Amino acid sequence: MTTKFIQDGESIDYTSGTAKAAGSVVVQNDLVGVLKRDIAANVPGALAVSGVFDFPKATGVGTAIAAGKPVYYDVAEDVAKENSESGANKLIGKTVLAAADADAKVRVRLLQ
Repeated sequence: MTTKFIQDGESIDYTSGTAKAAGSVVVQNDLVGVLKRDIAANVPGALAVSGVFDFPKATGVGTAIAAGKPVYYDVAEDVAKENSESGANKLIGKTVLAAADADAKVRVRLLQ
């Protein structure tokens, strides 16, 4: 058998059992992506697994993240953070801009 090209891989096919809004973060084991458009339940859609996105982050003292740092998605808190928490949080990519303690968002280039 030979390998067959399917798609460019910037977005992949994704079907959810429930409706999901654009901007939703989807974690499938170690694969993390972002929906660019709303999708209805049980209807195929596209999950972006590359690109640059603004992810929510915690605010307050000690939450700043420098540019070029690996960041992880914390499903329970719905935020990006520098701590993998012993593998509980999944790698989403690296920051492309520094985010200060007061910033509620951090800009991340997805790495899959």
